[in-house]
Amino acid sequence: MLTTFKASAKKTATGLQVETQARNFTLTIDEPEALGGTDTGMNPVEAVLCALGACQAIVCAAFAASQDFSYEEFWMDVEGDLDPDGFMGLADCRNGYQEIRFTHHFKTDEPQEKIDAFSQFIEDHCPVGDNLANGVKLIRVASIKE
Repeated sequence: MLTTFKASAKKTATGLQVETQARNFTLTIDEPEALGGTDTGMNPVEAVLCALGACQAIVCAAFAASQDFSYEEFWMDVEGDLDPDGFMGLADCRNGYQEIRFTHHFKTDEPQEKIDAFSQFIEDHCPVGDNLANGVKLIRVASIKE
């Protein structure tokens, strides 16, 4: 059964700043000053990296017990390569990430083989990772004049 998640994004009066909302939570998205923003929040592509890291951390916490995996701490390093010239229309290249890399860090006494298996489980069960790895159909429903 599908569950529909909803979010909104509204351009503020300040620079490139955008206020985003999902449920009762607000997140300010912006660009660094060097890219024309006011640097009041992470930019959208940084938010994508954070979403991947957060999703995999949640999968780790939610499934560790059922996978018989014990750990004290989990964290991730996530990085991606993007050519800003694509977004700026200066080069014929992809606008988004060309590659995203991540490293799982576990504070655990588990053997490396078990760490590797659980790390793969995390990757295989992360919805954000699935969206990034397999793409998702984007549908513009309408363009409404208000």
